[in-house]
Amino acid sequence: MDSLNSIEITDLVHKVKAGNQSAFGEVYDRYCGAINSVIGRFIIDEDLAQDVLQDTFIKVWKNIQMYDDSKGSFFTWMLNIARNTSIDALRKTKKESKSEIQILETTVSSSTTVQQNVGTIGLKQLVEQLPAEQQTMIEYLYFKGYTQQEVADELDIPLGTVKTRSRMAMTELRKWFTLLILWI
Repeated sequence: MDSLNSIEITDLVHKVKAGNQSAFGEVYDRYCGAINSVIGRFIIDEDLAQDVLQDTFIKVWKNIQMYDDSKGSFFTWMLNIARNTSIDALRKTKKESKSEIQILETTVSSSTTVQQNVGTIGLKQLVEQLPAEQQTMIEYLYFKGYTQQEVADELDIPLGTVKTRSRMAMTELRKWFTLLILWI
């Protein structure tokens, strides 16, 4: 990634762990470009990307004691923080957008297109044969694009229940698709 060898990186990390702010400044200077490019793969909005970059380095500073070089490189550890922070920011933006849409009561939706495609391949009929709770999981997770946590929050049920029901539904659908393919 850069010209630092592993001994220099280890020394730099030890200084940051000891609270050395100038060492942390060096970490920022050396890695901010690479971290920013990773964030840019997730987040298009430049202002949001800059916020995520700042949040990433704040998390690096606050959680430096958790870094363990036996589990991976320092750069990889920071990349994981950047990736997770980017995903969190996207989810937050998605929730805020959803709230704004509901407040404005607009009816713009891509669900019509999804419903047409689902109907064309016969998936809708297969989903309708599932038990009601499994149908609900497929509807939220695959047709509406919710995450499992969002479904759990929306339906006020445990996350484990969402995971179990969706796994059971997918297993059943997989069986039916296998039979359909063999039949065709």
